[in-house]
Amino acid sequence: LHTGAPARVTLRARPGPVALQAGGEEVPVGALRVVGTVRAVTVEGAGSLRVQTVDHLFAALAGLGVHQGLRIEVEGPELPLLDGASLAWVEALRGLGFGGGLGLSVRPAAGRLRVQRPGVIEARASRFEFRPPARDGEVAVSVELTWPTPRLATGAKWGGDPADFAARIAPARTFAFVEEVELLLARGLARHVPPESVVVLTAEGALTAGRPFAEDEPARHKLLDLLGDLYLHGGPPLGRVHASRPGHGATHEAMQAAKAEGIVR
Repeated sequence: LHTGAPARVTLRARPGPVALQAGGEEVPVGALRVVGTVRAVTVEGAGSLRVQTVDHLFAALAGLGVHQGLRIEVEGPELPLLDGASLAWVEALRGLGFGGGLGLSVRPAAGRLRVQRPGVIEARASRFEFRPPARDGEVAVSVELTWPTPRLATGAKWGGDPADFAARIAPARTFAFVEEVELLLARGLARHVPPESVVVLTAEGALTAGRPFAEDEPARHKLLDLLGDLYLHGGPPLGRVHASRPGHGATHEAMQAAKAEGIVR
């Protein structure tokens, strides 16, 4: 997506926690450091591992509830854009046997992150509300957004069902407003963007070469991004998370603060 460089990714089922392997280093997801959040998430390990644009794959892992049994082997600087969303990753993971029970809700895993008490965290221009689960195994994640046009849906939510994630959240493509495109190019980003994998929003409507656009697709993609960000912190947590105007950087700051304050652990 951003570098324009070729990449090869192998998803390999094997025992142990989900880990990322690149540059001769293998690091469990929980030990990765977030070092970049501009239009995508970049992570590093303790040595030579550095991988950009991990958010859509991590969203697929979050949506299918995959926390064990996978190694992600990466050759190249970033994960590819593929369909601009998470559906291609979901299909690859299902091919390995993950998410087989897509009619079932995500089940709590041993040591799973949990909202321990109600709390509110504000980070940058974002606000995050946390509530403990109202019932055993509850996972509820929602976003609330403000757009420059009234045509777009301002909210999206997910209740922890892998089948719902695969059908409704995973296909939501990445997007940009038309006035952002030149800025991205000027910063050396978005160097390889297949037209069918993105949505460009204008004052008149949406431009896309792919499947038909839905007015709630940007909100669903923001929810997808939020799930990918939460996954890096061990989530999505058991409980309720409601994010107003979330962004990659704000989400990681909020989760660090929520952990430090004992709101989630």
